[in-house]
Amino acid sequence: MKTLKIGIVGTGYAAKKRAEAISEDTRAILVSVTGNSPERIQEFASSYSVSAVDSWQRLVGQAELDLIIVCTVNRDHGAIARAALQSDKHVIVEYPLALNYTEALEIIALAKEKQKLLHIEHMEIIGGLHQAIREYLPQIGNIFYARYNTIAPQRDVPRNWKYHKEMFGFPLNAALSRVHRLTDLFGEVEKVFCQNRYWNLEGTDYFTACLCNAQLNFTNGIVAEITYGKGDIFWWGHRTFEIHGDRGTLLFEGEKGTFIKGKERTPIPVTSRRGLFAKDTTMVLNHLFDNKGLYVQPSASLYATKVANAACQSAKIGQPVRVD
Repeated sequence: MKTLKIGIVGTGYAAKKRAEAISEDTRAILVSVTGNSPERIQEFASSYSVSAVDSWQRLVGQAELDLIIVCTVNRDHGAIARAALQSDKHVIVEYPLALNYTEALEIIALAKEKQKLLHIEHMEIIGGLHQAIREYLPQIGNIFYARYNTIAPQRDVPRNWKYHKEMFGFPLNAALSRVHRLTDLFGEVEKVFCQNRYWNLEGTDYFTACLCNAQLNFTNGIVAEITYGKGDIFWWGHRTFEIHGDRGTLLFEGEKGTFIKGKERTPIPVTSRRGLFAKDTTMVLNHLFDNKGLYVQPSASLYATKVANAACQSAKIGQPVRVD
């Protein structure tokens, strides 16, 4: 294959990490960038010596591009991915592919029809924490309960897309990795019960805080809880993941892991999250150039989206919803 020409939609942290990864690989070249702010587009373009484009519609229409990377407002992921595939481009999209299950399903079908790569990243799957969980999971016996909590305090909440109901999306769709991590570990979900609350900015669709809690009942009998909260209502932040089995417990606090059995506390080594964007980008290029397998398939992300949509429906009606 010729040198892969790439365009990025987005100018934030993920976009910069992708640009850095591309610059380190001779098989690819970053050609153009677009985003939601003219100033940030120009700044990004200058930093990485690429062409600034004034809209994603123009960028995906550029005939010379082979691959589009989508890392922008969640609401727009589906539309951009669909347009890129229709323009015969390969696509990398930061999760979620789309906020709606039906839209995600249609885009995956389009990628198959066009015979183009659609890679919905979930770098946590190849990260040190997830790999440590997989390694130690057999040691805790029959699993019956898991709890995954993420609380992120934010003072002086910015009025940007991450605090906008439509642009960010329902919390468990927007933060799909929480659901996807659990379905990757434990399989299919039978039903979901979810509660969600916003602290609204009066007269707008912006919010200053949200709290979402969901209980997932898996078909194998495991019960798992997800709590996702952020904003100015919180005063202490943490990220914890605990998994309970009949022979022990796994506890992860941030990137620190512990295997607990009785009075024994055994540290679990967890490698750093650093370098995951580069690793993911390299794996995509290996797939396109050498037909090597990828660590995640679109169907896995699609199923996580189905579970997240069921959670959204449950939060609206105040009743458990079956995932079928």
